[in-house]
Amino acid sequence: MPLEIQVEKKLADFALGVSFAATDEPLSILGPSGAGKTMLLRCVAGLEQPDRGRIALGGRVLYDSERGICLPARQRRVGMLFQNYALFPHRTVAENVAFGLRPLPAAESAARVSTFIERTHLTGLEQRYPRELSGGEQQRAALARALAIDPEALLLDEPLSALDTHLRSQMETQLLLTFAAYRRPAVLVTHNIEEAYRLCSHMLVLSRGRIVATGAKEEILRHPPTVEVARLTGCKNFSRAKAVSENTVEAIDWGCRLRLAPPISKAPAYVGIRAHTIEFVEPSAAEISSENIFPCWLMRSSETPFRITLYLRLHQPADGSEEFHLQAELFKEKWARFRERPYPLHVRLSPDALILMQE
Repeated sequence: MPLEIQVEKKLADFALGVSFAATDEPLSILGPSGAGKTMLLRCVAGLEQPDRGRIALGGRVLYDSERGICLPARQRRVGMLFQNYALFPHRTVAENVAFGLRPLPAAESAARVSTFIERTHLTGLEQRYPRELSGGEQQRAALARALAIDPEALLLDEPLSALDTHLRSQMETQLLLTFAAYRRPAVLVTHNIEEAYRLCSHMLVLSRGRIVATGAKEEILRHPPTVEVARLTGCKNFSRAKAVSENTVEAIDWGCRLRLAPPISKAPAYVGIRAHTIEFVEPSAAEISSENIFPCWLMRSSETPFRITLYLRLHQPADGSEEFHLQAELFKEKWARFRERPYPLHVRLSPDALILMQE
């Protein structure tokens, strides 16, 4: 039951223009705030009307500008989970979940409400109002309401952004269970690469209303086609690059040459490496010139409870400036093995971890 989407809509600063399909594998739409993600979902749900395009679900046309078809939201069989939950404040949890079931006989509606209250772990909270619920409980109630109508597609707009760390983890577990049982098109919008990666198997990257990458999440993270996609997927280290041979590039901004694996297929404009793949090593003198191993000095650092980000300068100590070449991220226990060593320390930029990109 594919969800086929072709949408064009003029927005304030740019035009939204996308064409893709979602199947029964959860799809994350990743992009910065203001990229057009929420507007896209609202067009699919029938809450906004595109300027042009076609939207079909399992062969059933929801919108077609050429044929003059635009089904109202209530007829689309699409469940939507909003960023701000959008629960009715004057209705109880049970009444919120039952809201879309009014055409059904009372007994069938009550049975559905009971099923999805239990499935989203809200048993005992049926008669509470939204103001009496925690953020996580409100989000689960909104999910139960979206699922109760037996939607043919499920749309989720930044469903975790308003939750604290503990509730976010609980809700992620709930969504993973939901997706495993749902097996219909589910589209998750987020600006958080970690959420996108954990919750969905496929990813679409959106920037200013345009698709800049799409495919399996592992492939996009390992081989982002452009610097923009690499940045949106969390890469922090970039240098202009020039091919030297089929397996060597010069990293202009890092002042070094890098051996690659596999060989270059197309001359790159940039080379990059993700912060968590930078290795600290204790090399022999012979290895330093042949294995992408370079001396470095720590400029500054920032910490979270368990990890540390190191801002590194390559080749020579700081000359009074605060400029750095690379950010490295690692667990504090690993850093503890190197932090007391005399400078220079040494980092290895593994050939397998390097990313070649175009503009």
